[in-house]
Amino acid sequence: MPVLLLSQVDANAVAALLGRFGLRLIVLPSNAEIPGSYWGECEAGLILDALYARADTPLHSILHEASHFITCTPERRASLHTDAADCEIEETATCYLQIVLADDVPGFGRARAVIDMDAWGYSFRLGSAQAWFDNDAEDAIGWLTEQGLIDEAGNCSYRLRGDPKKAPG
Repeated sequence: MPVLLLSQVDANAVAALLGRFGLRLIVLPSNAEIPGSYWGECEAGLILDALYARADTPLHSILHEASHFITCTPERRASLHTDAADCEIEETATCYLQIVLADDVPGFGRARAVIDMDAWGYSFRLGSAQAWFDNDAEDAIGWLTEQGLIDEAGNCSYRLRGDPKKAPG
């Protein structure tokens, strides 16, 4: 099963979700180079508060880069360009948060997000993104909860790391 692409969902819904965090979705023309893309090709790019994508950009890639924006410190957020990773726990938390956010995209959802993550090649100790999410993500959950990015029930708080208030939007 091919991964779900931005062109296959309502891009306005994706833009509205990202806007809740102060992120702007910039949809580029087909075959345009994606600025700030760590992986190149059709993968999403991140520069400051702009998340770049094309119609052929996978949704999991968009949510992963958005989750990097959400999980990084305010100081790093102010200078983000391409490589948003910081440390292992932040990367793990980013993966977890992208799955949580998938429920906010009509036609995507958590079940499809983990399938697409596996298809892309994410690697987890238990062999699949779903098994990791369900049984081995305690460190990510603890970190996200401690940072105020998810609540005790595992729901997104729509806050940015380091911001005590609800995120913009």
